Amino acid sequence: MKTSLYRKAARNIDRSTRAGLTLVEMIVVLAIIALVAVLIVPNVIGRPDEARVTVAKTDLKTIASALRIYRLDNGDYPTTAQGLEALVERPTSPPEPRAWATDGYLPEVPVDPWDNAYVYRNEGGRFSLLSFGKDGKEGGEGLDADLTDRTR
Repeated sequence: MKTSLYRKAARNIDRSTRAGLTLVEMIVVLAIIALVAVLIVPNVIGRPDEARVTVAKTDLKTIASALRIYRLDNGDYPTTAQGLEALVERPTSPPEPRAWATDGYLPEVPVDPWDNAYVYRNEGGRFSLLSFGKDGKEGGEGLDADLTDRTR
């Protein structure tokens, strides 16, 4: 009988010492999490701007492709006055496209990742597309630099 009481008492002691983490273990876990955060967060914080530049470059290529398809269908690029809207809605100002795609060439008029309109210019058989970058002004360096896609 003493043996069974001893076993019950030992089991109760084992359960109470095994339940949960000690304060020291919690501090070690928090220190590891803090160390990982210190190493990773600075690398992640600078990425949103780089991602916006990548999105803008991809957008420029997509718009340029839509413009080339527009030209194949209609014989020329939209005029500067018609702008990129000609890729979304059929232009009504001259020269009207002769075979404009029923569904258009883009689902909506795109804006760059900084919420500025892309600049489109028809340069007589060629076009240029621009994003003025983060500052929204022509010129600049780094994140403020202009991004472009031009026909050759």
